[in-house]
Amino acid sequence: MTDGKEDKPVDPMDDWASALAEQTSAEAAPAATPAPTAAAPVATPAAAAVFPPLAQDAPTGFHNDIGMILDIPVQLTVELGRTKVPIKNLLQLAQGSVVELDGLAGEPMDVLVNGYLIAQGEVVVVNDKFGIRLTDIITPSERIRKLNK
Repeated sequence: MTDGKEDKPVDPMDDWASALAEQTSAEAAPAATPAPTAAAPVATPAAAAVFPPLAQDAPTGFHNDIGMILDIPVQLTVELGRTKVPIKNLLQLAQGSVVELDGLAGEPMDVLVNGYLIAQGEVVVVNDKFGIRLTDIITPSERIRKLNK
């Protein structure tokens, strides 16, 4: 009940050997061609081919593409204040030590996103947790511009 074809086991090494021979002959062929003469075309920078210049109407497409970045997480920080201390004083800190900050009590706190100031607000307590009520905030376009820096 055979159809005249021989059932030989297929050796995967034969496939690899033929592929390797084909690759070797393909790599050797360009080496055999003569070097181009002085009339060779001028090479263009890769950056010009990959990244075409932006059109002047880029700001109009800005609002259409903002949806792509809406789910990217950012670090939001509320800062009570800052201070500089010498290392000697830093090493003397212990439990119960008080560090004086430059922020005044009752003064608005700075709200930073990825280290950039975007708003100011006052501290509130919500369900036994601290929160901040924004009192002054920059525009949405300014916020996006600061995140791009």
